[in-house]
Amino acid sequence: MDKQHLITELQSNGLRLMGLSTGAAGRRGGAGPSDHKAVTVAGTTVMAPIYTGAASQSPYTAQVKGQGPQASLEKEGRRVATIEFPQQPQFYRLTTAEGIPYWQIALLHSHDVLATTVLQTCMRYRDPETACQFCAIEKSLRGDRTIARKTPEQLAEVAAAAVRLDGVKHMIMTTGTPNTRDRGAAYLAECAQAIKARVMLPIQAQCEPPDDFVWFEGMKAAGVDSLGMHLEAVDPEVRRRIMPGKAEVPLSYYFDAFAAAVKVFGWGQVSTYLLAGLGDSLETLVEVSDRLINLGVYPFVVPFIPLAETPLASHPAPSSDFMFTLYQQVGALLQRAGMSSADMNAGCAKCGACSALSTFEH
Repeated sequence: MDKQHLITELQSNGLRLMGLSTGAAGRRGGAGPSDHKAVTVAGTTVMAPIYTGAASQSPYTAQVKGQGPQASLEKEGRRVATIEFPQQPQFYRLTTAEGIPYWQIALLHSHDVLATTVLQTCMRYRDPETACQFCAIEKSLRGDRTIARKTPEQLAEVAAAAVRLDGVKHMIMTTGTPNTRDRGAAYLAECAQAIKARVMLPIQAQCEPPDDFVWFEGMKAAGVDSLGMHLEAVDPEVRRRIMPGKAEVPLSYYFDAFAAAVKVFGWGQVSTYLLAGLGDSLETLVEVSDRLINLGVYPFVVPFIPLAETPLASHPAPSSDFMFTLYQQVGALLQRAGMSSADMNAGCAKCGACSALSTFEH
C-alpha cells in the first residue's frame, strides 16, 4: 500500500496499540489533535486516533518490534509497514518555579512542533445553544491535564526549553474564544512578544476573526509569523447545526478577514481548518478550498475525529475513500497555485500531522 493511502486509512480508521506504550504519550481532550498519538509512517509523522470508539474497532494494529520506538503496523493481521513513535520530549520532565509541569503549559505535536492553548476556556463552550458540537477544549482542564491560562512568561520559558532540549522547529498558539471584541488576538500578541524576546521560534497564532482587522498588524508586530482562522464547516445549515455560536459570524466576514490577514502575513501564510465529515459535501469542500487558495489562504483539510464526551462522540469519521478523493482534488488546486505547506513559517498546515494533504501537494 502506498503512503498516501496508508496515512489516509490510518486517520479515518484509527489505530489499536495492543498494549503498546512506547513513544510520547497520547492525548485526551483539549483543543487540536485530541485522542491521538503521533506515529511516523515512511518518514512522515501523523496524528493517528487511538482513544476513539472507531479506533477500538480499527483493522490497523501496532505490534512491538524488539526494543526501541519501532513497531510493526498490521492490517487485519497482515504486516503492511514498520512504524515509529516519536519519543517523549525531554522538556516534559521540567516544572516552573510554581511547580507547574511544563507539559501542562505546552505539548509536543508531531515530532518537532510545540503547541498550546493559551486560554483553555471558551465563551461558547458551556452553553449548548452556542457550543461547537465537536469541541473538547475544557475536557483536559477538568482532568487537571492543563491550566486555564498560560502566562506569557510561562510560555516563553517552556518554548525556550523545548527548542534547547528537543529541537522544536515552530510553535502553534490557539485559544478558546474570550468574550472580548478582539477574540483573543490581544492576548496571543502579548504571548508571542514574550516568546520572541526569549527564543527566535516561528509562531502561528489561531483565533476567530477579531472585530477590527487592525489586530492583524498588532499580532504581526508582536512576533506572530502566520495566522490561522478556522472555518471547520462551510455549508450554512451544517454550521448552524454543528457550531451554532460560531455560525453567528457569517462566512462573508471570515472571507473579509482572510483577505485582510493575507495583506499582513503574506500569501500562503494564512490558513484555515476544514473538518471533512461534518456534513459538507465533497463539492462544497473543494469549491471553498479553491476560493481560499485564490485568496492566498491554505485550506487545511482534516478528517473529523469524534471525541469522547462530546455531542458528536458517536458521529462517524469520514471514509478513507471520501478523504482520498478530497485530498486528490484539493492537492491538485494547491499544485496549480504553487502553494505548499512547507513554505509556511509555522502552524498546523506546516506540521501537517492531522491530515494527509501535504503528501498530495506534489
